[in-house]
Amino acid sequence: MTKPILVLKFGTASITQKNGELDEAVLAEIARQVAQLHGQYNIVLVSSGAVGAGKHFIKNYSGTISERKAAAAIGNPLLLGRYAYFFYPYKINIAQSLCERTHFSNRKQFLQLKKTYEELWANNIIPVANENDVVSDLELKFSDNDELATLIAVGFGASLLLFSTSVPGVLDADGKVIPKIEVIDKNALSLANKEKSTLGLGGMVSKLTFARLATQMGIKVVIFGVRTEDGILNAIQEKTGTLCLPQACTIPARKKWLASGSLVTGRLQVDAGAQQALQNGKSLLAVGITEIIEKFENGEVFEILDGQNQAIAVARARVASDEIQLDQKTEKVTVAHADEIVLL
Repeated sequence: MTKPILVLKFGTASITQKNGELDEAVLAEIARQVAQLHGQYNIVLVSSGAVGAGKHFIKNYSGTISERKAAAAIGNPLLLGRYAYFFYPYKINIAQSLCERTHFSNRKQFLQLKKTYEELWANNIIPVANENDVVSDLELKFSDNDELATLIAVGFGASLLLFSTSVPGVLDADGKVIPKIEVIDKNALSLANKEKSTLGLGGMVSKLTFARLATQMGIKVVIFGVRTEDGILNAIQEKTGTLCLPQACTIPARKKWLASGSLVTGRLQVDAGAQQALQNGKSLLAVGITEIIEKFENGEVFEILDGQNQAIAVARARVASDEIQLDQKTEKVTVAHADEIVLL
């Protein structure tokens, strides 16, 4: 795989009209611009819009879970069909990839998914990914397709992740586009409008949250307006939208997967000494744990919080939380080995 990987995410609001129907002018523009990039990148399109495309066929649609699933079942082939139609003039074939959260939390399934994408790219085919809403379990869903796009970008080692929006980028208090964000910290996250689209699940908070994860894993992210002229092409050239700079990252692929794709099932809190030990690359010992917040089993992934309840790391457990007694009997037990801890 010699070409760099580009992940493009299109939200419901960015590719549909106000009534929820697909905006074919936008889809045509996506195809035109992506066709110009096809020779330079291995491309993944992560596209919402299936529920919006299918909900008109559901009588008295009110947005219940079963209605959303039914609308997705109708809308997925409609959405893919329109993408196929608009890519056809450029002699580009596409493939559907309906993903579930377990495809990323189970490393064996994740590696199979990655191999499938590599086969598609080897045959010059662009996968169009979306959540498999028809069967996704409520407790194991992606928070939205921003998360799906980020997991693909991090897991596959993408060099560039683009989030399209219905606005030109991340806006400041005066409504002007912020051209560059050096580090996505609390101040940057506070820039996001807390409102979300009435059509989709995400919003700017979601995009900045997952852009933060992607940039921490060394991926350049651009948040841009899809309706901006040549929006995709200009975003890649950093001429439009908001550029979120990648941070230095040298952790191996497996740890990247652990930090992003693995499914967190438990949480615990550690004291200052344990926090310092983790930052020095040491394992987590039971002696440094102050509280088990959510239980976990041996082999599951849990989140490590500091004294202010801020997540500082994720780790794979070597023991079940029930085996950890916060006393002298288990103080030297290794709860997670350094090789399976990722600092956030």
